[in-house]
Formats: sequence, structure tokens, C-alpha cells
Amino acid sequence: MLETFAARRADAREFALSRRVLLIRTSEGVDVDVTLGAVPFEERTVQRASNWSWTENQSLFTCSAEDLIVHKAFAGRGLDWGDVERVLIRQHGKLDLKQIRAELKPLLELKGEPEALEKLEQILATVERRLNAKP
Repeated sequence: MLETFAARRADAREFALSRRVLLIRTSEGVDVDVTLGAVPFEERTVQRASNWSWTENQSLFTCSAEDLIVHKAFAGRGLDWGDVERVLIRQHGKLDLKQIRAELKPLLELKGEPEALEKLEQILATVERRLNAKP
């Protein structure tokens, strides 16, 4: 990938090997974080992934919306929770919420942050109220 895309760090290869994420930039200037799988969840993420074409000649193998939510909730930064909310809104009614919960719960337990699952539930409830509110 480093032969095709610009690295966002001088030590991109070493960083990717140690942190399991490759930080690249597309020719259009879009920053992309490519996660390098290492645990069973990540292997399942790759199995569920599909190609997304952004131009006629360029495509990228991307994870499902469900798996993106799991990755973002696991990271748990403020920006990540905002991303989770936006995906929930955009994909409202199309997501496998049972899969999200089943994948996220053991990861959060391993991380020692099981309370983050409650944060996801709060965001889900907020999105549901907002999208189902009658004018």
C-alpha cells in the first residue's frame, strides 16, 4: 500500500508493524487509517468486508458499518463516538445491532472498559428518539 498511497508519517511502515494501523493519504488528500487485523474479531471483519469504489479505477476493501461501529466504540475517543452516532443515523434500520453488541462486548471486557457498551446503548437510544420523533 505504501507504494500506491502517500504515507502520513515518515516511519509509516514501522508504525504500522508496531501499532497495527497504517496511516496513508489518497491522491485526493483523504486521510485513511488501515487497520491490520490480529484478533478473531478483526479476521471476521475482513470476512465481512467488501469493495467500495470511489472512482472508476480506484476501490478500497472496507469493513461493514457494523464493524466500523465496533472499531470506533472500542477506540472510544470523543471523535469516535461522534462517528458512531453518524453511522447509526445514516444506516438507521439497516444495522445488525445484535452483531454489534456480540462483537463489542468481549473486546471491551478485554480492554477493561465494559462500561463503554452502556455508552453505545445511550447513543442508540438517543438516535432512536431523534429519528422516531413526531414533528
